[in-house]
Amino acid sequence: MTAVPEFGGEPLHPDGARAFAAAWAWEAHQLGFVPLSMAETERLLLVHTVRLARALLAEDFTAQPAGDVGRALVEAHLTEPGLLDWMVTALGERFVAEVLPVRAGLPGTAERVAALQGRLAAGFARALRARTFHQQESIARSAWLARDAAEQALRDSEARFRAVFTGAAIGIGIAGVDGRITDVNQSFADMLGYSIEELREIDVASLTHPDDAAGMWELYRELIEGKHDSARVEKRYYRKDGSVVWTDLAVSLIRYDDGRPRFTVAMIEDITERYELQQRLTFQALHDPLTDLPNRTLFFETLGRVLDDAGPDHRVGVCFLDLDGFKAVNDGFGHDLGDRLLVTIARRLAECVAGRGHLVARMGGDEFVILVDGGDGLDEAVGVAEMALAAVSAPVRVGGHQLSVSASVGIVECPCAETSASELMKAADTTLYWAKADGRGRWAVYDPERSARDLARAALAAGLPAALERGEFVVHYQPIVSLLDSSMVAVEALVRWQHPELGLVGPDRFIGLAEETGLIVQLGEWVLRQACRDAEAWHREFPEGKLMVSVNLAARQADDPAIVETVADALRSTRLPAALLQLELTESAVMGSAAEPLRSLQQLADLGVRLAIDDFGTGYSNLAYLRRLPIHCLKLAGPFVEGIRADDPGAADRRDERIVDALVRLAHALELWVTAEAVETPAQAERLQALRCDTGQGRWFGGPVPAAGITARLRGEGTP
Repeated sequence: MTAVPEFGGEPLHPDGARAFAAAWAWEAHQLGFVPLSMAETERLLLVHTVRLARALLAEDFTAQPAGDVGRALVEAHLTEPGLLDWMVTALGERFVAEVLPVRAGLPGTAERVAALQGRLAAGFARALRARTFHQQESIARSAWLARDAAEQALRDSEARFRAVFTGAAIGIGIAGVDGRITDVNQSFADMLGYSIEELREIDVASLTHPDDAAGMWELYRELIEGKHDSARVEKRYYRKDGSVVWTDLAVSLIRYDDGRPRFTVAMIEDITERYELQQRLTFQALHDPLTDLPNRTLFFETLGRVLDDAGPDHRVGVCFLDLDGFKAVNDGFGHDLGDRLLVTIARRLAECVAGRGHLVARMGGDEFVILVDGGDGLDEAVGVAEMALAAVSAPVRVGGHQLSVSASVGIVECPCAETSASELMKAADTTLYWAKADGRGRWAVYDPERSARDLARAALAAGLPAALERGEFVVHYQPIVSLLDSSMVAVEALVRWQHPELGLVGPDRFIGLAEETGLIVQLGEWVLRQACRDAEAWHREFPEGKLMVSVNLAARQADDPAIVETVADALRSTRLPAALLQLELTESAVMGSAAEPLRSLQQLADLGVRLAIDDFGTGYSNLAYLRRLPIHCLKLAGPFVEGIRADDPGAADRRDERIVDALVRLAHALELWVTAEAVETPAQAERLQALRCDTGQGRWFGGPVPAAGITARLRGEGTP
């Protein structure tokens, strides 16, 4: 009695599994005789349904359970061939939807189902073949033993043998050791399309398919020489009409009493349908169902074989192609039209490289890859990429719409000995990203140095959150000096990363990463609070100095609705007077501010905090808009200051100086303070003073130093 499985806690659908097993049992009873009742058949097939479902769900997937199910069907005498056809079809069309809806549409499901289909068919066929040949071999041996038995039973033996020989469902043929056919049964004749009389006049060699003739004759020669007693192979034969039939051939050698070869007996089963099914399943497993191109499985198998078989000078290239904006096509015209577009693109790609023998595969979605095997170098790979881009860019007319799409291609080309399949595809994927970032509709070539920089950048980005938690960031301060009396009136807080491996890392290497990842808000708040703490300590020790601290505010921080409360809390918790805090925002961040950020700036100004525009002159420069902002200070961009570095007052190009003069006059007209950045020479300081600029900062007045350096300077212990 077969135990009915329990379903508790499993993701398979119990009712769906039972319904599937019931449909399977019904089909079995409709197709032929079943030695079980309907209820018994359903219980048996429910067990096999669950086995297939669990195999499909397994984390370490293997299709072997499907082969066991196929063998079990034969052992249960459910051997009607139509039942196997039904099960293979049902596995592909309804099994996942009814029994495992949780797997529907997940990546890898179709490949697993195809593997189960193939293994089920193979297990069924092997079990059926083994049982059939076991029975047939026993029959044949019995027949020949009966034929050689005592003379008094010869007639009875002959009758029994003839009954088996003529009535067998598989082909049986007898041939001498010279290869001449001496007798065949009707099944043998029907299989090859000849009459029995015609076959008795034919040599075995004339039926052999030329593609396996050499191997077959070697095997047959060893058999008739007595080196083997039997042989079994799958091989092809030509039918009389010229068509090909695939067979499972078992040949046994019959010897004389003294051991000499006497004749051979061949039993042949037509396995053409099973072979074609296996070929179809193999094709489905290795090809994309939409475009019929090789899929990623076949691509990686081919690439691995190329790399394994490559000689020392053999080269390989990969062109990894992705359509630009394909999602817009799907969203705007529907997935059906998008699929038709993909089919057209796939055909064009295959055609454009067909004459060069390159493999084109679909990796999934709108990604394709071209394998350039044994090319002449990078120029050939680039040529393939350019042909592919040209093929894709030609307008496509689909469903009454004329669509124009472009693609980006990442190119990797190198000697086979210097790479592996995973490294090659990782580099191709990275290069495809570069092509997309460079503007799309183009190709990019893999650059190891650029990749190393990207990897280092990615490593820094990944380490930012933990670095903030571990307290690896520090704040340095750069003096801001009055150009009138050279006194230090403010400092700008500049964050640094004290990396455990790279040492002190400047903001140019990680601030952009923090902005991209969103960590800039948390990091900026930490810098703000630390700067307020340090500034309060200076104010407590030097209350008469009124040293102001200037903190940069990123665009994301300015857009954060909680920014006003964050600044207010930092002032409260550190007891720093609001007038001693200045927040610097970039010109682009404030000039395009919407209503909410503009209200936040006004609320910050209402707290008493000073607001400054950093790098003024490099962004929008919307002077009319500037009047509406609660700004207290403009910080002139460094490039303008660099232009007045020359000591020769008679220099021909004084445009930067005139720009600085105009900006200072404009700022003063708006009652704004002006700070010049990047002051590096005494000549610059003198010219800025003459232009009535208020304050300056740069290496001439001192570089960024830890808080202790500013404290020492305030105490008169020397310039940091």
